[in-house]
Amino acid sequence: MDGKAVAETLEAMAASLAALAGCARRAAGNGAPAGADPLRDEGDACLDGLAVVAGLEARMAALKVHFAAGYAHAAAAVAAPAVSPQGRTAHAMAATAEVACALTVSERSAAALLAESATLTTGLPLTLSALRSGSISWQHARVMCDETSGLDPAAAAVLEAHFLDPDAPFAARGCPAGQLVPGRFRVKARSWRERHHPVSIEARHRKGVTDRRLELVPDRDGMAWLSAYVAADVAAAAWSRATAAARALQGPAESRTLTQLRADVAADWLIAGVAEGTPSPRAQVLVTVPVFSLLGTGEEPAMLDGYGPIPPSMARRLVGDGAGSFLRVLTDPRSGAPLEIGRTSYPVPKAMRQWLRLRDGRCPFPGCSNHSLDNEADHLLAWSDGGGTGITNLGQPCLKHHRLKHTTAWRPVNATRDQPPAWISPAGRSYPSEHQDWEPPHWPDETAGTDGNRLAGDDTEWEPQREPPDWPDETAGAPGPGETGPPLPVDPFPEWAQFIAA
Repeated sequence: MDGKAVAETLEAMAASLAALAGCARRAAGNGAPAGADPLRDEGDACLDGLAVVAGLEARMAALKVHFAAGYAHAAAAVAAPAVSPQGRTAHAMAATAEVACALTVSERSAAALLAESATLTTGLPLTLSALRSGSISWQHARVMCDETSGLDPAAAAVLEAHFLDPDAPFAARGCPAGQLVPGRFRVKARSWRERHHPVSIEARHRKGVTDRRLELVPDRDGMAWLSAYVAADVAAAAWSRATAAARALQGPAESRTLTQLRADVAADWLIAGVAEGTPSPRAQVLVTVPVFSLLGTGEEPAMLDGYGPIPPSMARRLVGDGAGSFLRVLTDPRSGAPLEIGRTSYPVPKAMRQWLRLRDGRCPFPGCSNHSLDNEADHLLAWSDGGGTGITNLGQPCLKHHRLKHTTAWRPVNATRDQPPAWISPAGRSYPSEHQDWEPPHWPDETAGTDGNRLAGDDTEWEPQREPPDWPDETAGAPGPGETGPPLPVDPFPEWAQFIAA
């Protein structure tokens, strides 16, 4: 960030401070519009003030990055040339200690700031620009630093552009990055990184499998952490099964919370196999598989509900072996969006709930990470008020936000077949829900048209994808389960089981 950028940031901060002063006057009851409701205007002024403060904090963080990177550059320039690795380490330690003392923070925090400042100023210009403008927070910028670490500059630039450049090919859809809470942004950034990593997910998974282990970490108050580093499908199935078993134990006479029950069920299974009286239901986990990966002609990752990208070999094994805990989902070869859910053994209402799980992924309230498996379908417009039982009038909020909808003025609106509802607050403000980040699949070479319209090879994995060949319109199918609005897409492979077997 050069001197001009610093000056522009300071000017923007001055304007924000003036706006903040206006918010403070309104919150104190001065300067309210004529005829305004004093209490409502006070609340609006406080919310406006919080938004302005958030922007100021982001710009302050950008200035801190500028000065930290500038100090590191100056300190390196004036220090005596290091003639050994030990000398370079000593220089870095001295600079870190100086910054730690200046900010009154630990040396660990100072080292992290210096490293992140170097990354932002040298390799992530879009992220630094968004931080300067106040459109993302410092936490978002740190997530971007984390998720681009280990990538070469070209790969990091593509990941950054996907989330922060609206004109990038196949830019992220739904909420802008700055409107996602940092934890949800990290999930989306990590998922996209996994799908586009220059190193094959199959190769990385093979290495991970060799590192599987069980760990015991002592904690305070006579407690300890027991964790297992295992394959994603094993972990997802175990988590879903434990959750289902815990839910089955809930009732008026059960005082334990779902979290406590889940831990107790898992402990009982590990110690005694299956404890007496503990149910052992079958888990249900969605596996979204690109059709070419399923056929073995592509190597694009599949998506495991509640986890993220998994190797296509794992998805093929789960589907091909008939694993009862996993329900396969076929995706559109043009857009990557879900096309059809396996329905052989499920009644229509359950299939519709599965479609909602695909559309929303989790509770659709902004920032909520409650996994969709724990949530129940809910009418946006109540049945008693004329709301229909269709995909466009359904959501699946978690228990907390379901209660929020029914006991306060918060209300979900404008759901579609492919997008979860936005939410309107009691103050009348609209907050968008996070959308699934579907993207067009990688087409194998043999599916390319005669004009050479195909994806780049492995050596240019990060090139933007071109449009695949035209496919017939498969959206003109019969209405989906219980759907009264536009129909759900039909399966382009109706003889799917025989097709895969062949």
